[in-house]
Amino acid sequence: MIQLADARRILAAAEKKAEELGQPMNVAVVDEGGNLVAFERMENAWLGSIDIAQKKAWTSRAFDISTKDLGNNSQPGQQFFGINASNDGKVMIFAGGLPLKKDGKVVGGVGVSGGSGVQDQAVAEAGAAAL
Repeated sequence: MIQLADARRILAAAEKKAEELGQPMNVAVVDEGGNLVAFERMENAWLGSIDIAQKKAWTSRAFDISTKDLGNNSQPGQQFFGINASNDGKVMIFAGGLPLKKDGKVVGGVGVSGGSGVQDQAVAEAGAAAL
């Protein structure tokens, strides 16, 4: 289970990576049930990315897959094509969302938005590694 202390460590590691990249980000951490535990909007991070970060975190937990991998599998002709239209449009299919695991079990998710897909993914990976 994700505790607030865990979420704070994830946010701190993600923020550090975002600062290294010189890109302000929005970072969300959700628990096993997909509920928001913690959120941070770095100074000057895009307002539109607040919602995206939270939905990336939820998506990665709801399907226990990175949003990058889900995106790769949701292109035309792929097995999950159209999944982004499910759940009232809550499903994000681009990089920056990762399931959070403890002892091999998914216990939550982290979602990052505010940069390119590569930047979002790198920041999410840094955050997840802090768990």
